[in-house]
Amino acid sequence: MQTRNFSIIAHIDHGKSTLADRFLEVTKTIELRKMRDQVLDSMELERERGITIKMQPVRMRYTYKGTDYSLNLIDTPGHIDFSYEVSRAQTAVEGAILLVDATQGVQAQTLTTLRSARELGLVIIPVISKIDSPLASVEDVKMQVAKLLEIDESEILGCSGKTGEGVEAVLQAVIDRVPPPRTQGPTLDQGSSRSDLRALIFDFQYSDHQGVIVYLRVVDGQITKGDALEFTMSGRQFNALEVGVFAPTPTPTGELAAGSIGYVVTGIKEPGFARVGDTIRAKGSRTPPLAGYAEPKPVVWASVYPESQDDFTLLRQSLTRLRLSDSSLSFEEENSGILGRGFRCGLLGMLHLEIITERLRREFGLTLIVTTPTITYEIETKKGERVTVYSPAQFPHYGDIATVWEPFVEAEILVPSNYVGGITTLLYEHEAVIEATEIFSEGRMRLKVVMPLRELMRNFFDKVKSVSQGYASISYEMRELRVADVARLDIIVADELVPAFTRIVASHRAYEEAVAAVERLYKVLPRQMFSTKIQGQALGRILSSKTLSAMSKDVTQHMYGGDITRKMKLREKQKKGKKKMLSRGKVNIPEDVFLKMVKND
Repeated sequence: MQTRNFSIIAHIDHGKSTLADRFLEVTKTIELRKMRDQVLDSMELERERGITIKMQPVRMRYTYKGTDYSLNLIDTPGHIDFSYEVSRAQTAVEGAILLVDATQGVQAQTLTTLRSARELGLVIIPVISKIDSPLASVEDVKMQVAKLLEIDESEILGCSGKTGEGVEAVLQAVIDRVPPPRTQGPTLDQGSSRSDLRALIFDFQYSDHQGVIVYLRVVDGQITKGDALEFTMSGRQFNALEVGVFAPTPTPTGELAAGSIGYVVTGIKEPGFARVGDTIRAKGSRTPPLAGYAEPKPVVWASVYPESQDDFTLLRQSLTRLRLSDSSLSFEEENSGILGRGFRCGLLGMLHLEIITERLRREFGLTLIVTTPTITYEIETKKGERVTVYSPAQFPHYGDIATVWEPFVEAEILVPSNYVGGITTLLYEHEAVIEATEIFSEGRMRLKVVMPLRELMRNFFDKVKSVSQGYASISYEMRELRVADVARLDIIVADELVPAFTRIVASHRAYEEAVAAVERLYKVLPRQMFSTKIQGQALGRILSSKTLSAMSKDVTQHMYGGDITRKMKLREKQKKGKKKMLSRGKVNIPEDVFLKMVKND
């Protein structure tokens, strides 16, 4: 039986999961009575949102021209926050179906995934999806794809995941165009031994009963149930308790040959031994490891605290479990004076943060407090020290800073020509510099811009969609650090700095940000027994100030008749008491006030 390994890459919502469903039907991998939409999106969150979050492998059997084929498909996410999942999937295959929506055309994320696939030398099979839609512009989109790939339009296939039209032709094109699995040593048929085994781990998950289950691509040799194996990086040894493939549910087969994609149950129940990109080899073997993957670097950081400190241990265990299935998540313990103990999490983007926190709530029953996401800054102090800052509260004060560096991104925006004016204005507001513009297709422009990551996080995606009425698409890649003109904005309540409210803002917006923050806190902070001054401080001075008046009480209401001086004495006593409280009193900020302040605007 011959093997083909391939993935589907596309912009979000271009029909990857629907096409995968039709493949499963055509190959009869799943019985019709068991079919449902988004079969490979097994996570509840994926099905609710209609997006793929985790890559999912599946093996299909198909007979073509009298030959039996084993087709290994890896369905990948489309959102830019999960591009690390896509890159890992592409390393495990030889070909990729580039899926483009006939109603939307080539989008920004299409270009990003295509670029990474080409860098890995994958065979690209261009396919136009949703050709049955009344809004489809098949010929125009074919021209876009042909120009992009520099190929003839006749090489581009069309299909409909809804009706099934052209799906079988796409599957046959995979067999015809994608080469058999590449191996870096002799196969078993050519006289290799078990000591030649090398398998690349591209994902793994944890089971309470089976321990760590690694998803792998066998590059050389063969894995059989019961084999003594080891992880190259950690040196941890184990026996293969179960070996199988995804069809689409885990199905034991007893062995995996060179070129196969499948899973191995290790039985290891301690975290830390399995790592994405590690190589599995025979126990005691000296076979050199495979190249693996670059470690993902967090793009944004956010602090996550349990609402009740009694749940701190559960939060740690939950994050550890999620880390087993999401290697791009990182976290470290931290302590906040207001919220107690929690964890500072490193993530790949805003959607990644949203998905992680939602999984913590649903899968582990946690009630969480999540702070406003921030980025990493490199700072050189006036003493000549260079420090890395992950939290606004760690950011040095104005007079101590010599130079600040922040991460920049290179963004690619595809937008209809009639919206370019609005997009240009928006780019100026977010400190973006347009490096190049070109006509991408009839009626659409491609803009290449460089901007601070800090500004990208300031609701930039939503604003781009709003300005372009949903027609623009954007993708980005991290660039180098550049000198930043930013300032630390502190909020001071009753002459006491509240670290939890500290933010990093652009220097030229420091005044308006200070005014907005003070005004917001003024509206939500309950009145105290004494007048409370709320101040916004940045650039070494107070930029905004408001005073919350004290709670008032008529201390003479119980009195009737008598001399006015009796009332005057009581009022003077109250005045002195409030003055004493003002000098000694502290403001206790309720949790709901804190939550209203740390939420994104």
